[in-house]
Amino acid sequence: MDVKSSQVTGNAALHYAAWQLSRKGWNVMLTSRNAKGSDLFCSNDAETIVFGVQSKGLSKRAPVGLGTNLINLRSDWWIITIHAKTDAPVCFIMKREEVKDLCYHSDPTKSRDGTASIWLQPGAYDRPDFREAWHRFETLT
Repeated sequence: MDVKSSQVTGNAALHYAAWQLSRKGWNVMLTSRNAKGSDLFCSNDAETIVFGVQSKGLSKRAPVGLGTNLINLRSDWWIITIHAKTDAPVCFIMKREEVKDLCYHSDPTKSRDGTASIWLQPGAYDRPDFREAWHRFETLT
């Protein structure tokens, strides 16, 4: 996949997640796209509840790369959007701890540089309790 195509997919997912969160009553601010950490910051009107969201956009059901160290996962919430550029995107809403608990670690001895890669397999995020689970944000208010 070329870079431009993956950027457009990521942007589509990001804006779709922001739209959905806004519809649910959250004030949503997009961060700088190349910054480390959250892609979105959300707050209630009183700004007494504030949380970060990591958005991952995919063109199809596929693994989600998480880097090489779970310490770098900073966002409170993760929204994984598949079919991001279609008329029917599907989102999976996960807490950071769920992402950490369900991720897969490769064997570092089998990599060229001796580091482990970490990712979420589709079966880890594509579950009924995460699928279109926008209601999970209601419990924050």
